[in-house]
Amino acid sequence: MDKAKAITAVAHKLARLIYMMLTKGEEYTDQGQQYYEERYRERVLHHLAKKAEKLGLKLVSNEGCQFKSN
Repeated sequence: MDKAKAITAVAHKLARLIYMMLTKGEEYTDQGQQYYEERYRERVLHHLAKKAEKLGLKLVSNEGCQFKSN
């Protein structure tokens, strides 16, 4: 992301936070790093599923599987 897009994204984020604080009287609460990592994971999985679907494949969850490194 270039510098101008990053600045615009931060400005929009701040504008949404300020709007929520002014209209609903809510204080800002930091969701924490875990929240953002989980959202990122969900977004990546969603896009992978869409790519697989375009290729005629189906993404299958394998949550219980553990990987071993050599």
